[in-house]
Amino acid sequence: MFISVLDLFKVGVGPSSSHTMGPMIAANEFMKHVRFFVETNTKIDKYHIRCTLKDSLAYTGVGHATDRAVTLGLHGYLPHTIIKENMDEVIDYTWNSKSLDINEGQKAAFFSEEDIIFDTRNSLKQNPNGLVFDLLDKSDKILISHTYFSIGGGFISTLNEIENIEAPIASEPSSAYPYPFDNSDQMLEMSKKSNKKIWEMKLANELENMPEEILNKKLDEIWDAMKSCVEHGLSTEGILPGGLNTKRRAMRLHQSLQNDLENANTSDWLCAYAMAVNEENAAGHMVVTAPTNGAAGVVPATLYYYYKHKSATPEQIRQFLLSASAIGGLIKHNSSISGAEVGCQGEVGSASSMAAAGLCASRGGSSAQIENAAEMALEHHIGMTCDPVKGLVQVPCIERNGFGAVKAYTASSLSLRESGEHLISLDQCIEAMRKTGLDMSNKYKETSLGGLAVSFIEC
Repeated sequence: MFISVLDLFKVGVGPSSSHTMGPMIAANEFMKHVRFFVETNTKIDKYHIRCTLKDSLAYTGVGHATDRAVTLGLHGYLPHTIIKENMDEVIDYTWNSKSLDINEGQKAAFFSEEDIIFDTRNSLKQNPNGLVFDLLDKSDKILISHTYFSIGGGFISTLNEIENIEAPIASEPSSAYPYPFDNSDQMLEMSKKSNKKIWEMKLANELENMPEEILNKKLDEIWDAMKSCVEHGLSTEGILPGGLNTKRRAMRLHQSLQNDLENANTSDWLCAYAMAVNEENAAGHMVVTAPTNGAAGVVPATLYYYYKHKSATPEQIRQFLLSASAIGGLIKHNSSISGAEVGCQGEVGSASSMAAAGLCASRGGSSAQIENAAEMALEHHIGMTCDPVKGLVQVPCIERNGFGAVKAYTASSLSLRESGEHLISLDQCIEAMRKTGLDMSNKYKETSLGGLAVSFIEC
């Protein structure tokens, strides 16, 4: 199993990796099939495109901007390209357009308000984040139909791929990599035999695909994007979009801490940094999936604290990212990072586990201590539901990232003071999370049909 650090950490836009970035990528991918069909079927002169959102995407698609993401993807935009545009102008133009450019001289009818269907009745058994795209002729006969699943972190899977747990990632045979660990037990055994730390093994695997100079440059770009996101969130105030009238709080919290340095503690700073990122995410601005958008604040906050308050070096920052991605890859491979599949334990819980491992590694922890830190952070998120109020990635998501960062820091510090020996392994904890997710009611898995979402409405 190999999931690259560059796949887990991707620059994109908010508010959700599974409900915004994934659908945008899927829509863009569908248009490739449309172009091929049109080029090879020249006798058909009129086309119509339709998208049907299923289950979680249908329930919370408006709050998560899934409909706008689909529209942008069909018009040729991707998460990493839209951030370079004036987003308000692009969204306004594409949303109100009544056609799509297929190729030169050929268009397809498509009007977002009519051709994006929110289907909450007919479920797809494979995954709760399904999208069905249809290309139709002038009599509405389906010419081609493609089903995609947005499986968290901006990853998508086709209908054919979804049965294979490794299929969503462009994976290669394990033999292609020097340290092909599929679980934490293998990871620790390889570390012991090779006398290499987790980040060193992850680095060796990554270098099979690119020179170290290029990898370091890309890791530095990821960190620069995280750092920029934190700092932009700390300097911005106002009301977040979506109708809850949620106030941005990170800027004032940060100012309060700066004005009272004597009483500011680690938890305060971590919360300010994490909330800054997730306020940016809720606003639909640039974030880095880490491993998802809903949990995008935990890893950057933890790393930013280490950089800002402990003077982390570029080498330590890269070690952090490599170690965190090794843990994130294990969780994604053996369970899920999608709130729609396993609840928020798979998003903030995974992010906290990754951040704990990264911080422990960059502070000089052994592989056993790193695995212990990752397990502790994940363990204390087991059972956490995903019940966003009004389907928005705001309440409780923004604060929850701050608490995830605090748990990550605590787990890292605790593990460094012990030998790394512990009762529950990371593998066992990941499996417990997976089984808990299977048992969890769909009301608590990003549908806004239970929990805080309903409590707020009833008040």
